[in-house]
Amino acid sequence: MNQASGNNHIEPHIKESNYIRDVVFGFGDGVNTSLGIVAGIGGATVGVDIVILAAIIGMFTGAKAMAVQNYLAVKSQREILESEIKREEYEIENKPEDERKEIEKIYRDKGFSGEELNMVVNRITSNKKVWLKTMLTEELGLNLDIIGNPLKGAIVMFISFLIGGVLPILPYFVVKTSLIDNFTALMVAISISLTSSFIIGAIKGKLAEKSWIKGGLEMSLLGTGIALLGYGIGSEMNNLGVVNFE
Repeated sequence: MNQASGNNHIEPHIKESNYIRDVVFGFGDGVNTSLGIVAGIGGATVGVDIVILAAIIGMFTGAKAMAVQNYLAVKSQREILESEIKREEYEIENKPEDERKEIEKIYRDKGFSGEELNMVVNRITSNKKVWLKTMLTEELGLNLDIIGNPLKGAIVMFISFLIGGVLPILPYFVVKTSLIDNFTALMVAISISLTSSFIIGAIKGKLAEKSWIKGGLEMSLLGTGIALLGYGIGSEMNNLGVVNFE
C-alpha cells in the first residue's frame, strides 16, 4: 500500500508550477502595492475614506495590469513555441532524412552508437508524435506544457493580486469603527504584510530549491522598504505643502 502511494506521488514540475508561480508573484505584488499606497497616503495624514478608496483603486488597477501583462507574455511565448512546432512538423513531413540525421546526432552525442543507436532512432522516428516531441525537447529545448494556459494564468494572477492587495487595507476598515487610529492601522498593515510576504517568499524560495528562510526574509523586507518609502514620500509632500487634504 505504501509503495503504491509513493508511486502516485507527482511533483508540480510542469503546469502546476506555473500557476504556483502566478499565485506567488500575484499575491506578493498585491500586498506590496497596497501597502505602498496606504503608507504613502497615510503619511500625508488624510482621512481614512481616502486611504481606502485610493488603495482599492490601486489594487484593482494593479491586478488588471498584472493579469493583462501575464496573459500577453504567456500568449506570446505560446505563439513562438507553436510556430516552432509547425516548422518541425513541416520538416518531419518534407525532410524526413534530414530530421532523422538530427535525431541520430542527438543520441550519438548522448553516447549511443552502432545497433543501439539505430534501434533508438528507429523507435523514435516510427511514431511522428514521439519524433516531434523529441525534436522539440532535445533539439530546441521547448515544451509547450511548461508555458501554461494564458487565460488561466491571467485569472490566477488577477485573483492572487486581489487577495494579497486587500490585506493591508483591512485595518483601515477598523479605523472607521473608531477602535484604532490611522497610525495604528498602518502598523497593523505593515505587520500583516510582513507576515504574509514572509510566507509567500518562503514558498517562492522552496520552489526555487533555495533557502526558504532567505526567500521569506527577502520578500518581507522588500515589503517593509516599500511601506517606509511610501510613508516617507507622503509625509514629506504633506509637510512641504505639495499636497494638502485638510
